[in-house]
Amino acid sequence: MRIGLLGTGPWAELAYAPALRGHAEVDFTGVWGRRPEAAGALAERFGTRPYADVDALIADTDAIAIALPPAVQAPLAVRVARAGRHLLLDKPLAIDVADAHAVVAAVRETGVASAVFFTARFADGSRQWIAEQSRRGGWFTAHAAWIGALDGGPFADSPWRREKGALWDVGPHALSVLLPVLGDVRRVAAATTGPGDTVHLVLRHDGGASSTATLTLTAPEAATGSTVELRGDHGVTVIPPNGDTPVAALGRMIDAVLESARTGRPHDCDAAFGLRVVEILAEAARRLSPDTAEADRTPRG
Repeated sequence: MRIGLLGTGPWAELAYAPALRGHAEVDFTGVWGRRPEAAGALAERFGTRPYADVDALIADTDAIAIALPPAVQAPLAVRVARAGRHLLLDKPLAIDVADAHAVVAAVRETGVASAVFFTARFADGSRQWIAEQSRRGGWFTAHAAWIGALDGGPFADSPWRREKGALWDVGPHALSVLLPVLGDVRRVAAATTGPGDTVHLVLRHDGGASSTATLTLTAPEAATGSTVELRGDHGVTVIPPNGDTPVAALGRMIDAVLESARTGRPHDCDAAFGLRVVEILAEAARRLSPDTAEADRTPRG
């Protein structure tokens, strides 16, 4: 499959470009970026061609991978889908719910395959654990924690992460694990802030279980890490450490898109799932807003 890449930032360089170049069934067609000089440098490093015109790259491909900020990704994804090209998307699908709906509508109208890169759903150990716990069922409650430190890393200068914080950056990872195991979120029961950009969520799920999530990008470096713990009929189980590289996990997402394109069967992490994650995050953000918090404190009746 001929696949092009939109984006030239750290994530494109560290994960998407090497995954596309290294996949046996992919012809890495070319790179487009908002900075032409960066597209040229990335293309040269990975043995492909830079494109100055995004539509020209789309026209030369069967599928497009997007490694761009979510507000930029969504309208480009609509453009790609309407051109009949399959989509490899990053999380979150969008920041605005309407933008996410537009992506899903374009995917459904054209019938293209899509997948959103929720790392835990494609990394080897965690994806098997998620599938097993989903089959077992009987879970009473869960706690997810994604504890990061943005300062000093390759994404430290990411404007959208600085603006939107942990809720939108690592919140999708937590939801991508909780939803397939506990069921869809019926209600964001509570949302409150902690130090830095820390957010604490309380969720009620369709199956009756509850979960909590702690999300931050501003923890001390020594405190960083991620985990999901489930408690229920089978006792206690914890998600295994992720031993995969992002490149290996992305390789499995490429496999998933190839399979969906061949069979017409959507993947569990398709654009529609990405939309649902955006809807839940948007509701959490609404509950975190000062106006909503004040309204919730106002006596009624």
